Parts: sequence; structure tokens; C-alpha cells
Amino acid sequence: MVRSKFSDMVQTVRQEPLTAAGMRVLQVNLGYRCNMSCLHCHASAGPDRPETMDRKNIEAVLRVVRENPIETLDITGGAPEMSPSFRMLVRETRKLRRRVIARTNLTIFSEPGMDDLPEFYVDHGVDLIASLPCYLENNVNAVRGNGVYEKSIRALRKLNSLGYGLGPSGPTLGLVYNPGGAFLPPAQSALEADYRKELSSRYNITFTHLYVFANMPVGRFRDVLQQSGNLEQYRDMLASAFNAATLDKIMCRSLVSVGWDGTLHDCDFNQVLGITTETGISNHISDFDYAALSRRRISVDDHCFGCTAGQGST
Repeated sequence: MVRSKFSDMVQTVRQEPLTAAGMRVLQVNLGYRCNMSCLHCHASAGPDRPETMDRKNIEAVLRVVRENPIETLDITGGAPEMSPSFRMLVRETRKLRRRVIARTNLTIFSEPGMDDLPEFYVDHGVDLIASLPCYLENNVNAVRGNGVYEKSIRALRKLNSLGYGLGPSGPTLGLVYNPGGAFLPPAQSALEADYRKELSSRYNITFTHLYVFANMPVGRFRDVLQQSGNLEQYRDMLASAFNAATLDKIMCRSLVSVGWDGTLHDCDFNQVLGITTETGISNHISDFDYAALSRRRISVDDHCFGCTAGQGST
């Protein structure tokens, strides 16, 4: 394990390093191509990114899901819907009776050839986690581009009309909040109440959950911090807000992340940074060892403070 300020901090509150506590989720990044270029994107995704998972690795993912007791396939990107294999992966995974979560930016529904995505999602029982970094138009457009808020609201209304986010019996619709700058997010419960109030009163929109994540000093957001001279200050803020109580439930302890090239990582952030799973065990989807990965030591570095700061990002 790479020695870092984060690993030293973990050792002050627990005798053993972070290890996996099983594996319920296989998270798959289908590539960095996206129809947007958001300022807070840790993957630096955008329209010109060529990386995409090939068919061989897609088939390997399906084989792993078929042969192992994985409960959920969590599909992300970029905009995962832009992958040529996206719909096939969803269909085949649902045939295996596994839960599928898709991470969507909502604006993808407005792209040519994508307008049927909401119906595709509901037809295949896909749960959605959708990015909406604020409930106010100016704040969203400042981070994600002009016109994004209007497209996002239109997409949410469409999803509500199909039953998403309406109650416990229907498909779930989670929203994701990210701060608009180099600061920690507010308390999740209070912010969720604000989201519900504002989206309901303004647009009659409802949703299932709000997930609150701190921005990671990785990818495009790292570049923004560096250009503004705030990178070290932001890193120090995350470290000073370390909360040991978050360690039991951080995402890396119950999932493995598959990069677009098939490499295995402890999380999507490690994937972007090129940090693979623990040396000595399988680190590619073609050589997947469920038992070893389920008890592996987690590879950490200082960006991990982003998941353990304040209330944590779980």
C-alpha cells in the first residue's frame, strides 16, 4: 500500500488498514466520452474523449456477473449511454436478474438518437442516479454549461411521467449534488429537504433520494483548483475534515470498479488516477477472482480524504 497522509490518518483510528468487506457491487466505467464537459468532472470527460470499453471486456463483465454473487451492476462513464455496447450490457445483465444502476447526466436524453432512453430504462427496470448539482438554474449552468438546467428539468419531468421517483414500488431516481466550488457540501438531510421543496413547488418534480458528494481533487476539477491556486488549500480542507465514522461505509469496501480498458480498481477515482487493486491479486476483468477481491486491502492515497470529509461520500 502506498504510504500517504490518508493511510497515516487511518492508522491513528484503527489498527488494521482498510480492507474490503465483501463485494455487492460491480461498477463499470464504459468510457470517458460525454456530451458535456462539466467543471467538477473527476474523469475529465467530454465529447472528444476516445476511450470506450470494447466488446471483449463487455463480455468479460457479463461473465463475471453471471458466475459470481454480485448483486448490482453500476454503470458509469462519461455518459455511459454513448457506449455502443451500453444497451446490450443492460439487457443481458437484467436477464441475469441482477439490479442495474445507470449514472446519467439527464441532458443525454436531448441528444440525437437518445430520446427513447427514458422508455428503455423503465422497460428494463433500471434504477437511475442522475446528476443535478443544484436546484437553481444559474448554479447548474455555471458548472455544466448554458441550457443544461432546462434540459435536466425536462428529463426529470419525463422520468416522473414514467413512474420514476414516485414511490417505493416504482423505479428509483436518485439525484446527485456536488458543490459549485472548493467547499464541502452541506448536510445531506437538510439539502434533500430543500431539493424536494424547490423542485416540487417550481416544477412538480419528485425523486427518491439525494446523494451529496464532495468534489474530488482529481481530473478536471483538480485542473480548475490548480489554475486558481486553490489546490493545496482544498486538499488541506478535506484532510482537516476527516471523519473516522465514515470508514465503515465508504464505497470502496463493497465494490470493485472496472475501467474502460478492463483494469480493476477500488473506486472510480482510483481508476482515473491509474491506481489498480492490490498487487498480487487479479487486476483485470479477464482474471477476476471474487474471493480474493472480496477481502483485498484497499489501495488509498490522499484524494481519499474526499470520501471521508465531513459527513462523507458513501
